[in-house]
Amino acid sequence: MGGAVSAGEDNNDLIDNLKEAQYIRTGRVEQAFRAIDRGDYYLDGYRDNAYKDLAWKHGNIHLSAPCIYSEVMEALKLQQGLSFLNLGSGTGYLSTMVGLIIGPFGVNHGVELHTDVVEYAKEKLDDFIKNSDSFDKFEFCEPIFVVGNCLEISSDSHQYDRIYCGAGVQKDHENDMKILLKVGGILVMPIEDQLIQITRTGQCSWESKNILAVSFTPLVQKNRAEGSKPDAVDLPPVTVRSLQDLSRVYIRRTLRDLTNEECPDKGLVQRAPQKRKRRRCRLRRINTYIFVGNQLIPQAMESDEDEQIDQEQHKEDQEQQEAQEKEQEEEEERDIGSIEILKTVNVLRDKIMTLPLPESLKTYLLYYREK
Repeated sequence: MGGAVSAGEDNNDLIDNLKEAQYIRTGRVEQAFRAIDRGDYYLDGYRDNAYKDLAWKHGNIHLSAPCIYSEVMEALKLQQGLSFLNLGSGTGYLSTMVGLIIGPFGVNHGVELHTDVVEYAKEKLDDFIKNSDSFDKFEFCEPIFVVGNCLEISSDSHQYDRIYCGAGVQKDHENDMKILLKVGGILVMPIEDQLIQITRTGQCSWESKNILAVSFTPLVQKNRAEGSKPDAVDLPPVTVRSLQDLSRVYIRRTLRDLTNEECPDKGLVQRAPQKRKRRRCRLRRINTYIFVGNQLIPQAMESDEDEQIDQEQHKEDQEQQEAQEKEQEEEEERDIGSIEILKTVNVLRDKIMTLPLPESLKTYLLYYREK
């Protein structure tokens, strides 16, 4: 599934294409997509395909097409502080983007069938926290992943504000998903080749809306081999942050706000604007007029002088175009250099390192990041 938009050269280029095609429509979704490089979730040797609007699968590892994730993120209508459950959480790519929007006071849980995929997701999450500059530019709700079949989740488990299921849901399992949703919550899942947004309007009332025609691998059915009772899936507990952790959140928030006030553009990566070439108008000398009916019409007369003027204008046009192209290349090189410099500046980190605090406390405020 996919192929709805053109392939991009990098993550930003892919997002530009998704915006142009109206798959990404809101600023907060765009920011989350730009902050998480899709290519980081591909295995080595497959990254060249990361910025195509296509699904990717290798063994148990799977990523849906970017256009699907875009529609899902928009349909979820995410806000800060919401609780989110990802059924079939896979690589953790979507859960990590969600964590950037719901913030440190949200809940971010994922259930994945395959143990090796959960380990892969945890590795990618750890790499994001330790190495991505985006981690310091957002307040983040870290996903928690557990292994299990989402059809084995107990019906008396706690409920969530937002739920996404990344596998095809059969009609007879639709209610298994719905009972996990809070009143007022939104569930997005594929049913019968349609990606559907379901809003719970009351204890027993629902509103459904078709989003997009899709093709998903169906959910793996419950294991009933030899009449054995399958193990129930225990969702992660919803816990309250410790006072120490809350202090870190608010200190980082205060420092981030201060640095944004002092230098609002520092540390932000801006794409170089495309330069438009100016076209020069060509003038021709009018030497005579003729009558056509009752109208007086100007007419150009060809002469040796006109040909010489044309040649001079053509030469000037070529020289001007070459000069503009050279200037544009120089400006783009300067812009790219500026972008590379900005990417290396982590304003929040610099601010924390200047604080008159013990090194151990600075390290804690930095989430033990090395850069």
